Amino acid sequence: MFDLNKLLIDVFDPQSGELVAVVVDEPTDAVPDHDDWRARREMAEEWRKALTKLGAERGFDVRPLVSFPATGGNNADLPATGTMGGQEIDLGEVLSDSTLVLAMTEFSATAPLVHVAEAAEDFRAASMPGVEKRMEGTALAADYAKVAARCKAIYDAMQGAQLCDVLFTTGHRCFFDLRQRSAEMDDGFLPRGKEGDPIINLPSGETFIVPYEGEIHGLPSWTAGTIPVVEDDEMVLFHVVANCVQVVEGDGPVAERYAEFFNDDPARSNIAEVAFGVNDMAEVTGCVLEDEKAGFHWAFGRSDHLGGVVGVDDFASPENVVHQDIVYAKGNPIQIERADVVHPDGRRVTIIENGEYKV
Repeated sequence: MFDLNKLLIDVFDPQSGELVAVVVDEPTDAVPDHDDWRARREMAEEWRKALTKLGAERGFDVRPLVSFPATGGNNADLPATGTMGGQEIDLGEVLSDSTLVLAMTEFSATAPLVHVAEAAEDFRAASMPGVEKRMEGTALAADYAKVAARCKAIYDAMQGAQLCDVLFTTGHRCFFDLRQRSAEMDDGFLPRGKEGDPIINLPSGETFIVPYEGEIHGLPSWTAGTIPVVEDDEMVLFHVVANCVQVVEGDGPVAERYAEFFNDDPARSNIAEVAFGVNDMAEVTGCVLEDEKAGFHWAFGRSDHLGGVVGVDDFASPENVVHQDIVYAKGNPIQIERADVVHPDGRRVTIIENGEYKV
């Protein structure tokens, strides 16, 4: 049985004197509404009311529901203004003045929330793009103490590694360069004052890293190989060199669309993340927020919000900004045959073998 109050305490442990904001994005003429989005806004108000009740017990305040016009793109910069309690607000000011933000949005706000956190002394946020009410019976109902332990085990295995060697069930293989980077955990714990990253996804449950992107002069990235992607029953091959998708191979409309997509803005082709999702309650349904917590995934596009160097200014225009995850968990058409992290002395630690976690 899902217990929202328990989840809010276990994950955030909100304290006396805090100021909490639940945030949603709203449909626009350019981005029309749909049933799942409408239900998410209703869910956000339910969670806001639960936080208000908890705040009365613990001595913290909860703002009226905060909303803003949808950006239309994942991890695009947020608009300058929004609405709260029927009044127009300076969105950045309201966010930065809050100590805890839950962003239950249609489009991911993770990257702009990271930038809010960088400028605020007492701020943390859970980014929940695409969250669905049904997840209260799946990934949101996980035992987050166990999730955190799994994240930590993989984090420890990745410390000091220089490569992640991934063999897909199609037989294709890609090496991800882990030099110059440190792994991070999205483990489902975000109390006030927590050291480390002040932004998590919820549902949580992954250990992730941004591959080295070759930003140091004279030190090219080793990320290279072939990554298979299935979309609309069409398999497309992304051929990767120096941490970028250089060639898209395929004969159908999906391959044609991706080739044009990367060609139109090369920043989109950046390999921006490699990660291991370990939430055992997560189900693969097509919602990336939950799917990625169920198994291995990687992403292309923006990376600065996760510890990389590719940000908004690297794209041809702000409208082109993207951070898109591709997932290979059980239930996906392609999975992982084997994933090892390789250390400088040649030692290998197997994270996944035959689709099963070994760490």
